[in-house]
Amino acid sequence: MNPVLAKFKRKASLVCVGLDPDFAQLPERFRHQAQPQLAFNRFIIEQTREFAGVYKLNAAFFEARGAEGVREMEQTVAFLREAAPDAVTICDAKRADIGNTNRGYVTSIFDEMGFDAVTLHPYLGREALAPFLEREDKLSIVLCRTSNPGAGELQDLVVEGEPLWLRVARQVSTQWNERGNCALVVGATWPEEMRRIRAVAPELPFLVPGIGAQGGDVRAVVDAGSDAQGAGLMISSSRAILFAEQPRAAAKQLYDEIEEARVVKGAH
Repeated sequence: MNPVLAKFKRKASLVCVGLDPDFAQLPERFRHQAQPQLAFNRFIIEQTREFAGVYKLNAAFFEARGAEGVREMEQTVAFLREAAPDAVTICDAKRADIGNTNRGYVTSIFDEMGFDAVTLHPYLGREALAPFLEREDKLSIVLCRTSNPGAGELQDLVVEGEPLWLRVARQVSTQWNERGNCALVVGATWPEEMRRIRAVAPELPFLVPGIGAQGGDVRAVVDAGSDAQGAGLMISSSRAILFAEQPRAAAKQLYDEIEEARVVKGAH
């Protein structure tokens, strides 16, 4: 089994904490520290590691602070290896380019920063993403059906009788996943589409944004998207945990909601 998926299975938590440390929203006590984003992330990780199986770092919030922000992103990943070694780390960077450029991204994200996984655009095709797909030790998470309101502008276009998002799911599941190292991004705001994607991609894990602030429902996601083992979901929450008065309680609440939904589905 892919080592990233094996780690995810061992932890057995479907909670993904989205580390989106928007500097403007950081609590005052962190903003004045020498490494504000790192200090905030360490606090959140310590508060949530009991319940989180995955941490997703949104690269944009770090890159917005230039070189210092990128250093703090790398240091956050190093801290996660130490403080939450069983948790999967995702670089949410949505990379896509031609092959030789992607080799640079592979080196940066996987080898220099040490992430377990990365989010990717499928638009350039398998050939361009080959440098990522060749990495049997990592996880390539391909955008499929995104959670944003305007997702359908291109994703709903019909290709040979099916919407593009379903074609992407089928393509990744049957052709790109030869090394067992692929996953899909499927937004929580589209549960019926998620059900159809699960039907054509029964074994692929789904990274599921859109819970909480965007209106996604945990029970609907578990019902529509869980795999044959009652798992296969990385259900992501960012703001609802990061900026809660008690992040630990917020993470526990999401964990409990997911586990209750799994019981209702008959996953336990």
